[in-house]
Amino acid sequence: MTKLNLPDYSFRIKTEEDKTFIFDEIRKKFLLLTPEEWVRQNFIKYLIHEKGFPSSLMAIESGLKINKNIFRADLLVYNKKGTPILVVEFKAPEIKITQKAFDQIARYNMKFRAGYLIVSNGLKHYCCLLNEEECVYSFLKNIPLYNEITTNI
Repeated sequence: MTKLNLPDYSFRIKTEEDKTFIFDEIRKKFLLLTPEEWVRQNFIKYLIHEKGFPSSLMAIESGLKINKNIFRADLLVYNKKGTPILVVEFKAPEIKITQKAFDQIARYNMKFRAGYLIVSNGLKHYCCLLNEEECVYSFLKNIPLYNEITTNI
């Protein structure tokens, strides 16, 4: 798999019938190892180990309905009160992050109303803070620690 712009982590990986699978510690099951899944699993470990996000407050592929269409947020993180605080959209490393990805996550966030958004392809990571009163997002230089996010809400 592609070397990402994240620390190196170890994973449980297995191969069956010429297909490679990676163990998802949040969902407690093996998943087909696609480039996007590689980014998701690495980024989740980054949030847990480097940024102090509790794995117990993470939900992967949370469903939402927009105009009769069903979508899934790649990663949703809650605070200890059960309120969404962060929505993350992952792309495969070879996918360039464009305005379309930000539009997608902003649409999802109309439902979740999280204060922070992240878009990552594993090579580039963009983190935004929502100013709900002015309906604008500002880009942050760094991804904040979990405690910084929950303190600012």
